[in-house]
Amino acid sequence: MGQNAGIMSATVFIPGPLREYCDGASRLPTAAGSVRAVLEELGRNRPSLYRNVCDETGAVRRHINIFVNDTHMRDRDGLDTKLVPGDEVIILPSVSGGR
Repeated sequence: MGQNAGIMSATVFIPGPLREYCDGASRLPTAAGSVRAVLEELGRNRPSLYRNVCDETGAVRRHINIFVNDTHMRDRDGLDTKLVPGDEVIILPSVSGGR
């Protein structure tokens, strides 16, 4: 375990369509200090969820948006966006509709 093991830094919000990949959990606690570290943690602990969020190169899939609290990570420091205790990392698949 890492240096921050046991210290909850943030919470990862999992939307309904992705909950089947994490035993139905809507929120996952994390001790990760950045968005990148959250994704690495998902890769280790929730590989099926990770594969739905990131592609085989490790990049966030085009149809997935990641927010820290109410700000899209791309409007901050991208994957290097730092997290502080109490932050919520929100994973949102794009929603599109048709006729």
